[in-house]
Amino acid sequence: MKNIFYILFLTLVISGCKNNKEAGKPESTLEPPKQEKEYEDAREKKHFTINPIEHASMVLNWGGTIIYVDPVGGKEAFSDYTEPDMVLVTDIHGDHMDIPALEAITAEKTLLFAPKAVFDKLPESLQNKTTVVNNGDLINDFEKTIEAIPMYNLRKEALQYHTKGRGNGYVLEKNGKRVYISGDTEDIPEMRNLKDIDVAFVCMNLPYTMTVEKAAEAVLAFKPKTVYPYHYRGKEGLSDVTKFKSLVEASNPDIKITQLDWYPEK
Repeated sequence: MKNIFYILFLTLVISGCKNNKEAGKPESTLEPPKQEKEYEDAREKKHFTINPIEHASMVLNWGGTIIYVDPVGGKEAFSDYTEPDMVLVTDIHGDHMDIPALEAITAEKTLLFAPKAVFDKLPESLQNKTTVVNNGDLINDFEKTIEAIPMYNLRKEALQYHTKGRGNGYVLEKNGKRVYISGDTEDIPEMRNLKDIDVAFVCMNLPYTMTVEKAAEAVLAFKPKTVYPYHYRGKEGLSDVTKFKSLVEASNPDIKITQLDWYPEK
């Protein structure tokens, strides 16, 4: 009889301890759906990563595809990054097309995409790896669609910098996610009419592209979910991207402006 009472007593004690331990668990471990949502968010961030290099140059990792955009600065500028699967070049100017850098970073597997104006200036070794994409063209590669968007100046005094039809902006799309890279442009109708853009890289520097006010007007017109100001160094120094952010968020707080360090030496 004593043994029976002793067993019952131990059972109650163990049960009580277990209940107290369960009650003391952190709230996050008691909510699997919330944990899973955070995990999904983390996976999505890793699915598309952005590494600014400088000015117009960046390295994107989209689901394991390594994309270099306007690689400038020699191989050493990209020494910390995996060699590219694809390279996008927007224009012939030296802050976008750096032939020695392209030769240095291009691996056997690398494919280049560029407008004909760029293609015509490349050495034959790079031309053999380049697909010409002109304004309005849409091609499929690397499980993505690559659409060439016009980029050009509107102001009379700036027409000399970027003529219509020469250079490309790009819209990349995969599984419904759309990424816009403006290249050197003003707030042209083709930008303002973009639809369903998730991530936008938008330039703003004088006298070569547009003011922060015009960049803000364009962004408010096509309503991307997230904007990364880039290419904002002009003749008078760096553009006021803080003002750009305030102009956009004052009119549409649903548009997220994210500032990255495009000028690490400044």
